[in-house]
Amino acid sequence: MNPTVDIIYKYFPKLTDDQKEQFAQLAEVYPFWNDQINVVSRKDIESLYLHHVLHSLGIAKFVSEFTSGTRILDVGTGGGFPGIPLAILFPEVQFHLVDSIGKKIKVVREVAAAIGLKNIEADHIRAEVLDYKYDFVVSRAVTRLADFIPWVRNKFEKKDKNALPNGILYLKGGDLKEEIKEANLKAELHRLADYFQEDFFDTKYIVYIPM
Repeated sequence: MNPTVDIIYKYFPKLTDDQKEQFAQLAEVYPFWNDQINVVSRKDIESLYLHHVLHSLGIAKFVSEFTSGTRILDVGTGGGFPGIPLAILFPEVQFHLVDSIGKKIKVVREVAAAIGLKNIEADHIRAEVLDYKYDFVVSRAVTRLADFIPWVRNKFEKKDKNALPNGILYLKGGDLKEEIKEANLKAELHRLADYFQEDFFDTKYIVYIPM
């Protein structure tokens, strides 16, 4: 049995009515757009809330709040993960979702418009050519960390405005020790299984890299 939107309400019980409605709408909007432009595998769209929405919100379990006006870049957003679920949860934060594949950005824009998200921008552009600064960069396993870091190394504001220093919040699974060593990084690994009880999260992590 595939989890419904209730799994989001279970782990985030303090949502406003508007946020609950926006999360609920994803169950209609994503399958519609996925039929037009495939951004999630046909099989996986049935597990939208567990594999994509709740997984994205793992970042919100590690960082429970951001200062109003915080700017976050989502690199290689695909169909809008983790950016869209995070933008619903943090309406006072500005999100910039980018991907090198234009049709995926079309889906992001259509989903955001359909559910009334006002705090995101979405652009068909490679992260390394962006000329903006952000407080945090988020991403879901777009590549190895050693390849990812050069794309975003110079994209951070020098001044911290949150309790957590500016940096990267990277969602990835598997044995990451070798990958972190290869990238020559100071990084913290946080198990998503510490926040979520479903088996899906047993081997999944947030990698926090202060920048």
